[in-house]
Amino acid sequence: MDNAFNSQFNVVLVTGANGFVGQSLCKRLFQQGQAVCAVVRSSSTQVDNNESIAVGDIKGHTDWTKALQDVKVVVHLAARVHVMNEMTDDPLAEFRKINVEGTLNLARQAFKAGVSRFIYISSIKVNGEFTDPGCPFRADDAPQPMDPYGISKREAEDGLRQLAKDTGLEVVIIRPPLIYGLGVKANFLSMMRWLHKGIPLPLGSINNARSLVALDNLVDLIVTCIQHPAAANQTFLVSDGEDISTTDLLKKTAVAMGVNARLIPVPDILIKVGGKLLGKGDVVQRLCGNLQVDITKAQQLLGWAPPISVQEGLRRAVATIAQ
Repeated sequence: MDNAFNSQFNVVLVTGANGFVGQSLCKRLFQQGQAVCAVVRSSSTQVDNNESIAVGDIKGHTDWTKALQDVKVVVHLAARVHVMNEMTDDPLAEFRKINVEGTLNLARQAFKAGVSRFIYISSIKVNGEFTDPGCPFRADDAPQPMDPYGISKREAEDGLRQLAKDTGLEVVIIRPPLIYGLGVKANFLSMMRWLHKGIPLPLGSINNARSLVALDNLVDLIVTCIQHPAAANQTFLVSDGEDISTTDLLKKTAVAMGVNARLIPVPDILIKVGGKLLGKGDVVQRLCGNLQVDITKAQQLLGWAPPISVQEGLRRAVATIAQ
């Protein structure tokens, strides 16, 4: 599809514009000459040296009037993300305040302001936490979220679909798995640092299959969904189109970094037992389990394909270490 934006799309509003995905998306849109309303939480934040609008906390009462002026497409990235060590007494209630109430409040105001399309960046956790080997998640599978974050994302999706049905607002939902790229944080950054320091890791014989998505691939699909007519009222899964084991991921990352991966071939059954004993079962599941996604729907309906490979995505990601 032509990279030039259709003139019917006036301003694109991006929430979470200063975040990991938001910064990259805004940069891509700016480069293509698209007018962008970059929404951030604090007025002290800028996005790629362009003016941004601060809205404070995104909840059920947030006023979006100023931000929504002349906007035709909303890309909603901002969210309360998955928390590894949750400290609140009622995590689901906290997730709902932002991920459900905040999302639906924005979508309702967007429709009243004349927005034609609302793109919601959800999570593969709506589908579930793991897959059987060779049985990837598909976009239209019945959702099976298993934690408060995934549940809140599913509830937001359901609310958006109902709003689309009631109002005619076009809703597009994208569910990414683990996203990596320049500026990545959390566990992926820790992994890269361990490799960079030459720390031995007991992950030399993990035979699983996991789908990941490079930041640039996710951004490319979002941009496609901004302008493609067939994206309206559809749900898409996204990945690099190349599943990879934890062991191979470590090896490929080391190659991209120009270091040797010091991987000890410990049987995964021992890792799983050890993880349970240490209360780290969730971490071990992500290291040893399968999570595959099928991107056929995006490929066939939108003519979309991931523009970069896993190895190129890792090459861009490891530059984070030098920052």
